[in-house]
Amino acid sequence: MSAPTPLWTPSTARIAQANTTAFTRKAEQAAGRQFPSYTDLYNWSTAEIEQFWELVWHEAAIIHSAPYTQILDKRIMPGAKWFSGAKLNFAENLLRFCDSKTAIIAWNECRPQQKISYADLFAQVACCAHGLRELGLRPGDRVAGFLPNIPETVIAMLAATSIGALWSLCSPDFGAQGIHDRFGQIQPKVLFATDGYRYQGRSHSTIERIETIAESISSIEKVILIPYLDQFPRLPKCKSMLWNELLANNAHEIEFAQLPFDHPVYIMYSSGTTGVPKCIVHGAGGTLLQHWKEHKLHTDLKREDILFYYTTCGWMMWNWLVSGLQIGATIFLYDGSPVHPDSGILWSAVEEEGITIFGTSPKYLSFCQQAKLLPGTTYDLSSLKTILSTGSPLSADNFNYVYDCVKKDVCLSSISGGTDIISCFMLGNPTLPVYSEEIQCRGLGMKVETYDDNGHSVVNQVGELVCAAAFPSMPVSFWNDPDGEKYHEAYFEHYPGIWRHGDYIKITERGGVIVYGRSDATLNPGGVRIGTAEIYNPVESMPEIADSIVVGQKWLDDIRIVLFVVLQSGETLTDSLKEKIRTTIRQKATPRHLPVLILQVNEIPRTLNGKKVEVAVTKIIHGDSVLNREALSNPNSLNQFKGLAELG
Repeated sequence: MSAPTPLWTPSTARIAQANTTAFTRKAEQAAGRQFPSYTDLYNWSTAEIEQFWELVWHEAAIIHSAPYTQILDKRIMPGAKWFSGAKLNFAENLLRFCDSKTAIIAWNECRPQQKISYADLFAQVACCAHGLRELGLRPGDRVAGFLPNIPETVIAMLAATSIGALWSLCSPDFGAQGIHDRFGQIQPKVLFATDGYRYQGRSHSTIERIETIAESISSIEKVILIPYLDQFPRLPKCKSMLWNELLANNAHEIEFAQLPFDHPVYIMYSSGTTGVPKCIVHGAGGTLLQHWKEHKLHTDLKREDILFYYTTCGWMMWNWLVSGLQIGATIFLYDGSPVHPDSGILWSAVEEEGITIFGTSPKYLSFCQQAKLLPGTTYDLSSLKTILSTGSPLSADNFNYVYDCVKKDVCLSSISGGTDIISCFMLGNPTLPVYSEEIQCRGLGMKVETYDDNGHSVVNQVGELVCAAAFPSMPVSFWNDPDGEKYHEAYFEHYPGIWRHGDYIKITERGGVIVYGRSDATLNPGGVRIGTAEIYNPVESMPEIADSIVVGQKWLDDIRIVLFVVLQSGETLTDSLKEKIRTTIRQKATPRHLPVLILQVNEIPRTLNGKKVEVAVTKIIHGDSVLNREALSNPNSLNQFKGLAELG
């Protein structure tokens, strides 16, 4: 069988100028041998993990007040302790630049566009941090944000973490119960919030929810209200002050608290679709190192770049985006609908602001394709050098659309990781070719393998994604999990001492990775394991289909595949369309992938981060309850699945 043809191959000049190329030379000096290929560099980084991460520490020039005495105490999971003895501050490393270069560009649907320099950013963080100290904030306290993707959110996070407080963030589209399920567990001392937000041209007030949250979480001593819809909003039922009041001081310097490498910096949350969300605690040092590696080496981020990722503040990609400040790049914040006031608004931002790295999702690219957008001819995308995508696997149609209709000379990097590690296991590489449906490579320092049913590492075979060696951005802990039982159960119960992530992947002979979906949503008809992405890709490439979700239903001592589809406006689920769907799946996958039932629904249930919830739908069609509907952006959509699969 002949090797596939790459969709894109980096030029000699791009390889020579890549950050990874310069880093490889440093790695060769450290290792005392040559690394003629990325595979050689990767193998060294996962075999000599202490040497690799020490090199990252030095190349990232981590600002610290006390040096480390040991890189890694022991190679065990969980429990590995990195860079013992080091003292540092997370915010200080993100605020290392204090000059006139633009740090943040912000667009949204109703406020004026903003540009903030690194010097202005430092000054505003200094005032915010001083105000928080005056409120009594100390290291270890929790600060929560109920905020949209605006500059004040970044400033508040940097101010809180400069003091050594733990920052936790949810977007303002969460309901009051969903916020309580999260913030209620961590008991924040201060809550930052806006009086509302704007999406798809509509304004949404959050005042009632803020007051409900402040009343129900007794630890909240002060609400800092950031005007968004109104110039002078008020919260009559709780102790509050306006953003400008907090910053009304003459502070010019920041007292950066010097704390251990693994001092907690972020508290993030699991999706919560199977119960109350787990509170995942991430450490400052591990987040800094991992994000520097991913930005600098895998994304090729440079100081002159403008980095954008379309994300809400409830998704880890916000944290990832903000870490671009550590490199000194400009980060572009977009708050609002990606298709308002017109479907090309994000592409026009690339043209107007000169965005060089554009982060999105397969869902957005599919929308652009179905809307017949031609960004490459409609907009000037000459600045664009890299497109990133995550949230679900990129289909062959997504790859073809980018290279046919967006830009031919662009590195399209699918990336995959999770909130659990606040980073990626597999991601891009500007020095490697791009192949259809493949993530370019495994991340440096991440010993990613595929395990078969017997727990053996395999290549070119579908199996469980595992990480077989410790890495610095593993969670420090779960909140309220003193003996580590929940933490162990989440990742190490299946393979003792080995991180099992819950994704279903195949590592190709080229070193690329194909993701087939969540392993807890894997279909098993007749004992054959099928990843849901293998069905989504062909189905959602059809012009008649707007969205879909596929699950396995227990039926006659076996599992049958049930496919639910949302049709484009004007389409009808006729027998001929059902046959066309099956034919498309048969041609692009195999006969084993054919659904027994194809049923129409009005919408697909998704988490607040936009991910399909196959497990929740599976529970519904089996008559089980879904415990935490607040974790969904459209919880009422689950009602349409009750009894629906019994029709067949």
